[in-house]
Amino acid sequence: MGQNTPHFTLETLPPKREKVETLKILRQTNKSAAALAELKGIAKTIPNQSMLINAIVLQEAKGSSEIENIITTQDELYRALTVNKASLSSATKEVVNYRKAIFHGFDILKKQGFLRVNDIIGIQQKLIDNDAGIRSTPGTVLKNDKTGEIVYTPPQDKAEIIDLLSNFITHFNDNSELSPLINLAILHYQFESIHPFYDGNGRTGRIINILYLILNELIEIPILYLSSYIIEHKADYYRLLNKTNTTGEWEEWILFMLKAVEVTSLQTIDKINSIRNLLNKTIEKVQNSVPKIYKKELVELLFEQPYSKIEFVVNQLQVERKAASRYLKELEKIGILKAQKVGRETLYINTELIEILKK
Repeated sequence: MGQNTPHFTLETLPPKREKVETLKILRQTNKSAAALAELKGIAKTIPNQSMLINAIVLQEAKGSSEIENIITTQDELYRALTVNKASLSSATKEVVNYRKAIFHGFDILKKQGFLRVNDIIGIQQKLIDNDAGIRSTPGTVLKNDKTGEIVYTPPQDKAEIIDLLSNFITHFNDNSELSPLINLAILHYQFESIHPFYDGNGRTGRIINILYLILNELIEIPILYLSSYIIEHKADYYRLLNKTNTTGEWEEWILFMLKAVEVTSLQTIDKINSIRNLLNKTIEKVQNSVPKIYKKELVELLFEQPYSKIEFVVNQLQVERKAASRYLKELEKIGILKAQKVGRETLYINTELIEILKK
């Protein structure tokens, strides 16, 4: 679109079925659905689901923020969740907020079984840490980072934005005849094109993707990490969004999102298998080397909180600080944990798990 092009009128959902159910799309939908079903099954084999949620949600938070050039390290992130928050870098704070926003959305969905426009606003508030809400001042345009050229002008009028969001949420909650995976691609395109907020649209949209899969029972917990695929194919992601905006052709965009679901499902299956194998190996090692301190809850804690500390053990196992400290030191002695001083605190790091999560 040229320099001063007004936004084209964004069509309401749903689009014409013949445009979004081509043969290529239906074939790829089958592959993506099979990979996702396998992921859902394998996730159930992990005895303690919060181990998975914690590990994978943090990866998603990091990746989704990275798409917006908010960069933080894995180590800084885990420390942020375990020690004093005062010294956090602004990038790490944003990633921690993203994690809060996913859990906020997940809780709402579990409680009420659908989302409202106000719930989306609430998710974005948690993410951005302010309550500016829906855009009410015109002037928002999306530019090419390198050339400064305007590539897209989203709807400018607040009433129009609210109408489009109402249409979006109706389609989100609706049991459409379309495959939910095709719908996921359509909904993601529509949300990013409405661009309802001054900030955080991309990240809010990626949280909504995860919630949509849970709403449609394609996964049970927020563990599909689509941002990794988008980071790897960032230029295509934005190119195809814009192409759909300009031409109204859906096929390439939908195929891109379906492929993202397939590839990231398979990657997440690998990650879960590695986590499960490490969990079993860790249980065996503790039982053989320090049987007196072996407790299932203790080992699971090291996977729920890869950066652990005495307080966590005290709370999880209901033991005295002295006993908690001894357990962690014993586990360090046999090479399962590695101690690290951060200020006054000692953190105990499950280094092998961190390696799996970094891959």
